[in-house]
Amino acid sequence: MRRSFFAFVFLVFSSLLAAQQTMNNDAVIKLVKAGLSDDLIVSTINASPASFDTSADGLIALKTAGVSDKVVGAIVMKASGAAATAATSSSAAPIAQNPDDPMALHEAGIYAFNEKAADHKMTMLEPSVYGQGKTGGVFTSAMTYGIAKAKMKAIIRGAHSNARVTDPQTTFYFYFEQQGAGLSNASSFFGGTSTPNEYTLLRFDVKDSTRETVIGKFNAFGSSSGNDDKAIVPFTYTKLKPGIYKVTLSAPLQKGEYGFVAPGAMAVVTPYGGSAGGSGRVFDFGMD
Repeated sequence: MRRSFFAFVFLVFSSLLAAQQTMNNDAVIKLVKAGLSDDLIVSTINASPASFDTSADGLIALKTAGVSDKVVGAIVMKASGAAATAATSSSAAPIAQNPDDPMALHEAGIYAFNEKAADHKMTMLEPSVYGQGKTGGVFTSAMTYGIAKAKMKAIIRGAHSNARVTDPQTTFYFYFEQQGAGLSNASSFFGGTSTPNEYTLLRFDVKDSTRETVIGKFNAFGSSSGNDDKAIVPFTYTKLKPGIYKVTLSAPLQKGEYGFVAPGAMAVVTPYGGSAGGSGRVFDFGMD
């Protein structure tokens, strides 16, 4: 008799394993009626894929069939764990991102966006490098014994930027790296800046093979850094999400060459001494 009982149990388990059956309420009731211990049934529940009905009616049916509280508890835990795993997998699944959607995730950088265009394309502004500063008006300064101020200029090689925009009211989006931290890494793409407020939008003077901008003035009595007010293009910005900012121009762009410049990109160099010239990055574009 005992041998027949174990043979029956073996057949029950064999059929479950062979069919790779998903454990459900009916399967548990069968195991209970077969006389398996609570510990063995709980182990089976934990080791098997499951799809349990843990509604009020489902739990009442289990108790009516003689399932113990210990096994019912294991069923509820298994069901809640499966639901949590499904939710986690769903939230962790890759989300299809539209590269031309301003609210989608983007690589860190500054993007131009034409809201009026039919294709609504976002264009990333690749950074260019300021070259060594050069001076202007030194002769006039010398003729006035250093009273008249000379200008220190920074230059970008090439008369035109590769990035082009056509809408005078082009919108720009800044995507900073550490969107939850409030600050970007000092060694990061943005060099430690964290808001558009730290940038100046400048219009460059275009020469034959360069673009130039004033970065400071000096005379015999000292020097000062700063851009020419006439070259500054005002803008406002709105924080959309942590690390994502929308920049809106305060006035339409004129045809020409422009760039967003971070603070302290160039040091002022004077013939009378002072710090050495450096180099910095500018996120440049042209308006056609």
